[in-house]
Amino acid sequence: MRYFVTIAGREVEVDLTGATPVVDGTPVEAQLSTLPGTRTRHLLAGGRSYAFAVHAGDRKGRWQLSIGADRFVADAVDERTRAIREMTGTADDAADKTILAPMPGLVLKVEVEVGQTVRAGQGVVVVEAMKMENELKAPADGVVASIAVAPGQTVDKGAVLIVLE
Repeated sequence: MRYFVTIAGREVEVDLTGATPVVDGTPVEAQLSTLPGTRTRHLLAGGRSYAFAVHAGDRKGRWQLSIGADRFVADAVDERTRAIREMTGTADDAADKTILAPMPGLVLKVEVEVGQTVRAGQGVVVVEAMKMENELKAPADGVVASIAVAPGQTVDKGAVLIVLE
């Protein structure tokens, strides 16, 4: 099966039909395992090791990935779903540009202003959760359309913090 995976505005094609995964036409030796009873995954690819947490996103094929303090939204769709989205125009780009609270916490700092241009991976808001400061980053390039929180405000998991356009 072939998938199209988009992270931070970059799309790659992943072909899992054979014994060895092929990413953008290049075979990649990779092993993925799950830490039993957790959302933690371990990926060994190209001789490098990566540990990350995975949470289901707000729609089918969307995943929230946490690697250390960095958070990303990944959209993974198969060929059929991608073709249907292209034909019907139902690709949900607006949801890709919404920064949500990954867990309940306290907003410490908003690092952007409405109208400001941001790049994928740029820090936009800092939320304290479980006695740790978490800098949340823009999932894609865009312009800050709205800011729904202010420093000192408590937020619930899944609360909209910032919307990009």
